[in-house]
Amino acid sequence: MKSFASDNYSGIHPEIFEAIQQANSQHQISYGDDDFTTEANLLFKNLFGSVEVLYAFNGTGANIICLKCCTLPFQAVICTEYAHIHVDECGAPTQSIGCSLLPVSTIDGKLTPELIKPFLNRIGNVHNTQPKVISISQSTELGTVYSIEELKRLCNFAHSNNLYVHLDGARISNAVAALGVSMKEATVDCGIDIMSFGGTKNGLMLGEAVLIFNNELKANAPYFQKQSAQLYSKNRFIAAQFKSLLSNDLWFRMAMNANKMAKLLASEISKLPNVKITRQVDANAVFVIIPVNVIEPLRKLYPFYEWDAQTHEQRWMCSFDTTEEDVNEFVDKLKELL
Repeated sequence: MKSFASDNYSGIHPEIFEAIQQANSQHQISYGDDDFTTEANLLFKNLFGSVEVLYAFNGTGANIICLKCCTLPFQAVICTEYAHIHVDECGAPTQSIGCSLLPVSTIDGKLTPELIKPFLNRIGNVHNTQPKVISISQSTELGTVYSIEELKRLCNFAHSNNLYVHLDGARISNAVAALGVSMKEATVDCGIDIMSFGGTKNGLMLGEAVLIFNNELKANAPYFQKQSAQLYSKNRFIAAQFKSLLSNDLWFRMAMNANKMAKLLASEISKLPNVKITRQVDANAVFVIIPVNVIEPLRKLYPFYEWDAQTHEQRWMCSFDTTEEDVNEFVDKLKELL
């Protein structure tokens, strides 16, 4: 079965699987004091410069560690109404940290200074939770990608208002590949303070990384990692995957393929009648509206998710292992059903 439901559906890239096997061939010191973690950390430093690296089992865990580093229980995180931390983490940030989330309506999944300003009006008022973090996703939940200029403008605004910027990078590889810049140019150089670096959606079996750039946020991070149940005793099995991911541009090659297949899918379905592409296709997501009677017959053959039940908007995701043949077969079946 090939699906267009989520890049989480894909398997493990063969090079990643080989890295896990290599880590399994010997005894190593536990809790991140192993050679694989040391080597992976060095690769992260080569990509980003001065950075503190921690590892987590999943994206929710990585986001919790990031936000714990940034907030106190009476403080708040500004995010979009579509943010993973708001919609898809079962209240974990609020439950684990005690902070509040302030969701912002946005048409393209992006935050701007203009959208955030109204949420800063009551800073200093003891009756209100105090905004402390702007959390963005890159690429966004709507498949869009912040430009370098948009990121710099947002980070400058945040820092001028004594706010941190957290980046949920579950699909950071896809975003950076789409931008055509380096990882450092797309994050550190823009002013990002702390971020998660996604692996699961780009060929890893499990594991995300927490990258801390702002020195103010580093001191207690390892304790937050442990307290959040994200410190893996056999950390080498996560780190070995990242070592492989960051070597020989594997992260870039996989992300580029997923993005390329999404562009191909969008191009092909745009030729079909009664098919409407609803969002800008920047990375590896395609949002569409197709006739209602076609949805279920197509979904039975190629699993995918409905994004908006009211408008019947569907989301189709491409993965590192999506091929041109997969796309063409999917489009042919859609054409047949139409």
